[in-house]
Amino acid sequence: MYDLYPLVPWLAMVLDMAIGDPRSRWHPVVLIGQVISFWEKRVYPQRNSPRQTVFDGACCVLLVLLTVAAVGGALIYLATWAGYYAYLLIATVILYITITPDSLARDSKEIAGLLMHGDIAEARHKLSWIVGRDTAGLDESEISRATIETVAENITDGILSPLFYFALFGPLGALLYRAANTMDSMLGYKNERYLYFGRVAARLDDVLNYLPARITAGLLLVSAWLLRYNVHNAWRIMRRDADKHPSPNGGYAEATVAGALDIRLGGYNYYNGVTEFRAYMGNTSQPITWLHILSTVRLMYATTWWMIGVVSLSMLIR
Repeated sequence: MYDLYPLVPWLAMVLDMAIGDPRSRWHPVVLIGQVISFWEKRVYPQRNSPRQTVFDGACCVLLVLLTVAAVGGALIYLATWAGYYAYLLIATVILYITITPDSLARDSKEIAGLLMHGDIAEARHKLSWIVGRDTAGLDESEISRATIETVAENITDGILSPLFYFALFGPLGALLYRAANTMDSMLGYKNERYLYFGRVAARLDDVLNYLPARITAGLLLVSAWLLRYNVHNAWRIMRRDADKHPSPNGGYAEATVAGALDIRLGGYNYYNGVTEFRAYMGNTSQPITWLHILSTVRLMYATTWWMIGVVSLSMLIR
């Protein structure tokens, strides 16, 4: 029998392109979010010191990972027991639900289409679904910048990291990464409630994305070269500006995209009316428009296919 396992990343990507990321309360990532909320309600401290709150947050992280590992591991075990093709099927489905290229492309292209037709108000509304910043009052350039920054940063979080951990640890690795990343999205805020409680979740996400973020930058450079974007500037801006991002990982994709497209990302954002400045990445050589959103989506897809090829090759030769 031929080993078909290296085909799983390709099949998962085909599923994503054919079916997309369904918006359903039964989506596994939504269910992971419910698991996080379940454990948060039970371990969140009422009156404790910062140190105790950090410890309780760590317990929440551990309990979520153990729950997801138990459920995911049971499904994988049953599939393995059922036979080789059942295991391939469950591995494909798990990887498919942990990667998000279709949803990134769908949402960003919808915003680009609204901007193309001059519907700024609806573009602001759609943007508010995918970003945490205030979107009221943003013009086309700022809407485009916010969309590009979201797509670029999620190339790592939403695509390459799950593929990376699938290559290392199989479908359970991809699923546990998605659980950790979802915890960061839900708990990793620097506000009164989560400053200490979400600290371990945020640090875990930083650690898990450290290598994938840098792989993302490398594959974005290859993609920029193939798509005839400014690969030399992408390399220069990535080296100069990647570490300016408040996240230790987020700047690698954003700075590389900014350099490849000859635009400048970063600047002033507003969160619940509070101004926050993000260091600039790239140079101001042209206004940012909806066309740059579409270029970012092309870079995202090219980088995804490269990563799928690398993962499949690694599975073939080991």
